[in-house]
This record gives sequence, C-alpha cells and structure tokens, in this order.
Amino acid sequence: MGHVFLAAVISYLAGSIPTAYIFCRMLKGVDIRTVGSGNVGATNAMRVLGRGWGVTVLFFDVLKGLLPVMLLGNALCSFGQAVPGEFARIILGLSCICGHNWPIFLGFKGGKGVATTLGVLIGLAIAISGLRFALGLVLATWFLVFSIVRIVSMASIVSAIVFPFYLFLLKQSNILIGTGIVFSVFIIFRHKSNIKRFIKGEEKRLF
Repeated sequence: MGHVFLAAVISYLAGSIPTAYIFCRMLKGVDIRTVGSGNVGATNAMRVLGRGWGVTVLFFDVLKGLLPVMLLGNALCSFGQAVPGEFARIILGLSCICGHNWPIFLGFKGGKGVATTLGVLIGLAIAISGLRFALGLVLATWFLVFSIVRIVSMASIVSAIVFPFYLFLLKQSNILIGTGIVFSVFIIFRHKSNIKRFIKGEEKRLF
C-alpha cells in the first residue's frame, strides 16, 4: 500500500502542473486566471493564445493524465501489489484529475479537468480492453454535441452525463461504473458556472 500511496502523490503532482498557466506566462506574459474566462484550461488557452498553442496545451493536459496511469500503473503492477492493477490505475487517475482541478502550485484553483480526464480514460482503456468502446462512444458524443452547439462546456457536460450509462449498458464492472460516476460528478461540479451561463444564454462558443 505504501507504493500505491507514493504513486498517488506523484500522480497528483503531475496533474498539478498548470500547463495553460505556464504557456500563457511564457508566450504572452499574462496570468491566464485574469484573462478570458479565467479558467486554467485548454479552452481558455485557445482563446488567449490562439488555436495552435491551445491545441498544444490540450495535448499536454491529456498527456499528464495518460502517463501516470500508464507508467506508474505499470510500475505498481510489477511490484505485485495487494491492490488489483485495475483499482490501482483508477486511484492514480483520480489523483491526477484532482491535481489538475485543485493544483497545489496554484493555490488549489485549477481547471475543469476534461482534457486530463480524457488522458486518464485513454490510459485506463489501454490497460482495460472493455473500456475502449465506451470511450469511443463518449468521444463520438462529445463531437456530435459540439458540432451542434459549438460550446465546449456543454459538449463536455453531456459526455460526462452519458458516460456512466454507456458503461452500464456495456456491462462493465461495478468498479468501472462507479469510477465513471465519480468522473462525471467531477466534471459537472467543475462546470457549475458554465451551466449557469448557459441557462442565461451567456455561455460563449469556442470561436
């Protein structure tokens, strides 16, 4: 269990790396928390830095969710922990998402966690084959909703809501369904302000 705890701490610190904040500081000399929507995430980075650099931020946010689940997860499995490998990877993924959402390097005020959650899910899907089809359905849902409304937050919220249902319909394990519910709650909770703006008709489209 000691190895799992240490790996979870490392995963949290990896998630805490404020990619959007760093890029905006380096490229524009601004604090991303004071411009655009004020969110420390890829969507706001895209508004502030442009599409190219925004996609770069998105890539690194996904990567920092993927690598801990894969690399640290593989390391834990090689130690032959009492904790099952699937559960250990889920712990690492949740730790990483918490790091992005509540980063120690920015006073525990971070992003919405969508890109990092995607990276975590990709890592889990690589290790857990049954998750791959559900992830594909979630991505298809995101792109469908975004193509209709052109609002990233709404596409993310809808995708988060349907994810646990996809897992249930595909007869995944209870632990994966429970994990899907936690991921869904995290994303919806982090988008509370977006939901309020959407209801008022004030939520902005990406471009």
